[in-house]
Amino acid sequence: MTTTLGEKNVLVLQGGGALGSYQAGAAAALMSAGHAPDWVAGISIGAINAAIICGNPPEKRVERLTELWSRMTSRLQVPPLSGDIVTRRAFNEFSAATTATFGVPGFFSPRPTPPLLWPASETAVSIYGTKPLRETLLELVDFDRLNSGETRISVGAVNVRTGNFRYFDSQNERITPDHIMASGALPPGFPPVEIDGDLYWDGGLVSNTPLQYVLEMCGAREHMCVFQIDLFSARGPAPTTLLDVAQREKDIRYSSRTRLNTDVFRALQTVRRHIRKLSEKIPEALRDDPDWLALNDFGCGAAITIVQLIHRAAAYETTSKDYEFSRYTMMENWSAGARDVETTLAHPGWRDRTPPEFGVAVLDLTKEQAP
Repeated sequence: MTTTLGEKNVLVLQGGGALGSYQAGAAAALMSAGHAPDWVAGISIGAINAAIICGNPPEKRVERLTELWSRMTSRLQVPPLSGDIVTRRAFNEFSAATTATFGVPGFFSPRPTPPLLWPASETAVSIYGTKPLRETLLELVDFDRLNSGETRISVGAVNVRTGNFRYFDSQNERITPDHIMASGALPPGFPPVEIDGDLYWDGGLVSNTPLQYVLEMCGAREHMCVFQIDLFSARGPAPTTLLDVAQREKDIRYSSRTRLNTDVFRALQTVRRHIRKLSEKIPEALRDDPDWLALNDFGCGAAITIVQLIHRAAAYETTSKDYEFSRYTMMENWSAGARDVETTLAHPGWRDRTPPEFGVAVLDLTKEQAP
């Protein structure tokens, strides 16, 4: 659905494993507030959440997201013994170790004999198998509805042999469980997925956010409001221990330079909008000039607002946070996503906004909140 400002609503969902419950909570809150998406683009766990959203009718989406995350966190449902940092960190590390040992219900399970030193088939070179994910997708996602055009879906993956990044887009092709699984096939944990004779791994290996794709693919006059729901924060404190170093490195690597890419596109889009406005003033004698035609093709009149919703790490989180699938932590992340949406939608910066006259407007209205 379009907003009251005539914009298309777009969800951009970053990869991040267990942290994807933050996305689910944020998406559920947005949809409950009337901001149903026209387009959802995702990488890795973001692609799985995207499939649940696009493959269900609006009235079932929150229910299906809840079912997905309840299933994946069903192995460890007890809460930590207390809330202090030391106890909570021990709880999270135990939960992550449980995931590493036994897998995640409805998502992945360990292989009896992982191919460490001897060859295996190309689609079995991994520590875990993802057959449970295929079964979950077939159960919770209506792929006919997902491909109906009601809500556009785009998921990114990387070709194993060429290293080239590719987006699978329902506007151009039929999306199947294989495309969703390919986007989340992070090596060496998960096996590559074969699509049309090519093998694909997790798109996060190249870029962990589909924001750039969405911005490049928007129509020349297609105003958009993009809710960018990220799971790794590019900003964070300097580490003081080696464990902190590992976590900070992961945050930087998987945040995919979100703010830098946004700033670059904002400057680029400003130029493109000026070119579009200039086209109305070009003299008739110059309209067929090759130099002007090249510039005019580059012009774009779309007004784009990017709303940043970014998961902020708690003090007890470590580098295992993206494979810590306890029910307690999932519910915390879900609530944090919902809370950030509620804070954003109640903020004067959102309530009083207008589409930008030039370029891109960026709203980051929760950055001052404590994690």
